[in-house]
Amino acid sequence: PVTLHVGLGTFRPVKVDDVEHHHMHSEFYMISEESAQKINRTKENGHRVICVGTTSCRTIESAADENGRCSGWTEIFIYPGYQFKILDALITNFHLPESTLIMLVSALAGKEHVMAAYEEAVKERYRFFSFGDAMFIR
Repeated sequence: PVTLHVGLGTFRPVKVDDVEHHHMHSEFYMISEESAQKINRTKENGHRVICVGTTSCRTIESAADENGRCSGWTEIFIYPGYQFKILDALITNFHLPESTLIMLVSALAGKEHVMAAYEEAVKERYRFFSFGDAMFIR
């Protein structure tokens, strides 16, 4: 298990033209030594780390240095151009437009691909938000 105490900033819409000017509030995370060792061993053995939810993704990416080691508070904002250090794949639901979370998904899958998936989701009447339908991104 990994824990991120999510703040309201995670869900606050991005209202700036340049995403680099969007400020994320500090959030506290915890990764047990046992979990950190499992994650590091997985990467070292050439296996994939798959997160369930953007919260676990943001937690492990916050804790990672170039060698995948752990630490404490984060203001991480993942958007296109971000180079993932630990995450290889993600299971997540469909997020709101202009949210930090749709930007995270776009950083992983590419904005054009995500927008095409969202068009399909709207057309097929998928459910959005926390209790909606999910997607697997690799």
